[in-house]
Amino acid sequence: MPKTKKAKQDKATKKPKSNKQASQPEAKGPDPSDEKGLDFARAWVEFPDPADDEQVFRCDLTWLTSRWTCIFGSGCQGIQAGRADDGCCTLGAHFSDEDDEKRVAENVARLTPELWQFHDVGTETGWVGVDEDGERQTRRWEGSCIFQNRPGFAAGAGCSLHILALREGKEPLETKPDVCWQLPVRRTYDWIDRPDDTRVLQVTIGEYDRRGWGPGGHDLHWWCTSATSAHGAGDPVYVSYRPELIELMGKEGYDRLVQLCEERLSSLLPMAPHPADPPLPEPSKKKR
Repeated sequence: MPKTKKAKQDKATKKPKSNKQASQPEAKGPDPSDEKGLDFARAWVEFPDPADDEQVFRCDLTWLTSRWTCIFGSGCQGIQAGRADDGCCTLGAHFSDEDDEKRVAENVARLTPELWQFHDVGTETGWVGVDEDGERQTRRWEGSCIFQNRPGFAAGAGCSLHILALREGKEPLETKPDVCWQLPVRRTYDWIDRPDDTRVLQVTIGEYDRRGWGPGGHDLHWWCTSATSAHGAGDPVYVSYRPELIELMGKEGYDRLVQLCEERLSSLLPMAPHPADPPLPEPSKKKR
């Protein structure tokens, strides 16, 4: 079993359900107005896990040094047409395993009607649903996740479990389902057979783009990771997602990633920038 913190195989392969798989009105198709394509040059780096000599990290520096930021409530178009206020919460969240659901339940128990708009519904009739494949997820209520407060709610719009974490001085990754706090970073695993008959577990940390959702990802109304409107943050992803990346990689692995990201950004003109990022300033020309 890999030693990386939280690195469980079932958590890596579990995917959110696409809009084709969920029972909901069919979306009208993607709005590509500010999205870039999926296929472009990327800069990858591979390095040994400092905490585990049987594991290596493969990280997408193009994504991790990009200026992406979540724009929920500030220009997010939502994954379903006509439901921009949902952001990416329309489908609810599938639990990665029993531990994930148990952890969420412990946090749900601390939600109050002041923090959770649908507290009465969730506590009286349940907040867990089952999809058509029998997999457990957060219940969908009135078209979106039951934990999502709608615009105008006094405690604020958005995930009530996220609001709970902020009120308690915690990181949202401590209160929300795994898939919710990991997006839009994607972690996958591959066993690599080397020429000397040894095996190493390759842990890939990259962008959770439309393909990460499976075939239905191409039918999402809009997706933020390749949208220019979501690329304008002051800090790159490896900085803004520090807590999440530490949880996914361990502290030692993250510290090494930071070194490599900083080396990339300190270069005169970093190779393969993210196409949705603002244009890089041209290097100054030397006077002759």
